[in-house]
Amino acid sequence: MNPLTSVKGSLITGFVLAILFAVLAVDGGWNELGLARWLHIIAGITWIGLLYYFNAVQVPALADAAADKGGPGGAGITKYVAPRALLWFRWSAVVTWLTGVWYLARAGALGAFALGMAGPEFNQYQFVIGVGGWLGTIMLFNVWFFIWPNQQKILGLKPATDEQKAAARKTALYASRTNYILSIPMLLCMAGATHGLPL
Repeated sequence: MNPLTSVKGSLITGFVLAILFAVLAVDGGWNELGLARWLHIIAGITWIGLLYYFNAVQVPALADAAADKGGPGGAGITKYVAPRALLWFRWSAVVTWLTGVWYLARAGALGAFALGMAGPEFNQYQFVIGVGGWLGTIMLFNVWFFIWPNQQKILGLKPATDEQKAAARKTALYASRTNYILSIPMLLCMAGATHGLPL
């Protein structure tokens, strides 16, 4: 079986190579904290990558396709691409959030959800990572309660009138753009908590 001929084969091969490298390169055995961080990063890249794809590529391309009266339109994207991208988008959001909580719990840093004010002294790391975590939580909420339910109407996966579809387009767009905006400070906090804020 050639792993390059399918998404599943490529993913499995990538994970096997990474695990082999971890086993060969790391001395000291099982590292649950490292596993949580690694899975959090992979899921997060998938989630935010698709968020950027939707906002920077798909939405503008569909607007151009709708304006092009002699063109092929956006039916292929809305029928084949968008449902699959939304599947990966919403579940990678869940995995990102869950692995983030797993990581914080195993690192003894759940005080991040109290923005570093859970202990006797203010914790700068927990404050920065906590801001990022709360932004990610808002974004996860937007995915499941605003973007996905409205995309189901837009894509015809749920029945909706033309007026309901128009309202759904606006709500989904605004929720997605909100996530697009929030992702920038969220990524700053996630990277800056351990690598320093660039200020």
